[in-house]
Amino acid sequence: MAIEVTRDGAVATVRFARPEKLNALTLAMYDDLGRAFAEIGHDDRIHAVVLAGAGDRAFCVGADLSESIPALASGRFDISAWDPAHLKTGGFYKPIVSAVRGLCMGGGFEIMLATDIRIASEDAVFQFPEVNHGFVPAGGTLVRLTRQIAYAHAMELMLTGRRFSAAELFLRGVLNRVVANDQVEATAAALAAEIAQKSPLAVQTIKEAALTLYDLPVAEAFTREAALGQRTFTSDHAKRTLERFATPNERKVPG
Repeated sequence: MAIEVTRDGAVATVRFARPEKLNALTLAMYDDLGRAFAEIGHDDRIHAVVLAGAGDRAFCVGADLSESIPALASGRFDISAWDPAHLKTGGFYKPIVSAVRGLCMGGGFEIMLATDIRIASEDAVFQFPEVNHGFVPAGGTLVRLTRQIAYAHAMELMLTGRRFSAAELFLRGVLNRVVANDQVEATAAALAAEIAQKSPLAVQTIKEAALTLYDLPVAEAFTREAALGQRTFTSDHAKRTLERFATPNERKVPG
């Protein structure tokens, strides 16, 4: 199986496991990745996710073109079948931390943009090569990128089709941290473990709000924000915390 899922406590690691092919995704791997995300999304024991690639040559270089391009060009395959793998179907609110080493290109780059926190190695390389071949990065990038970073930066990434370094993408706001190659997965795992210790409801509500409120009219967004906030304030975890805060002998700033 070229998509591997392992669990360590409340953290699941999803790994592209085809290092001999730079973790290029076959059609079967896209299906398996979508199923892995669905299973994790419904597993209450998992509170956070790390997404990584096997080996240090590549995170993922996207679709295996020898298989996917003939299928797409023939019209016998609909790219929307990849929506679950690209987390385009909505409703996945568990946080995902990417651990990127080596090449991160095409569909691999697109899947990384579906994650929430991105850790990359100093020698990582990023590219949307699609425009060079006459097509476009339609695995979520056309929607996500201009919403995540400045318009001019997003357009340069998509229109030039050239390669970018981790340092360049850190400056453009695509990445959270750039670390030594041998520290990438450890850093990502530590962040995921830290987040997994928080209230799952609070964490997932924050992600839900970030993904669903930004394109609403302001008044509607504030109404929805209040409803989401109320949902967390009335949760068992919040009630226990607030009760401790209200007890004179235990009164302190929550943190």
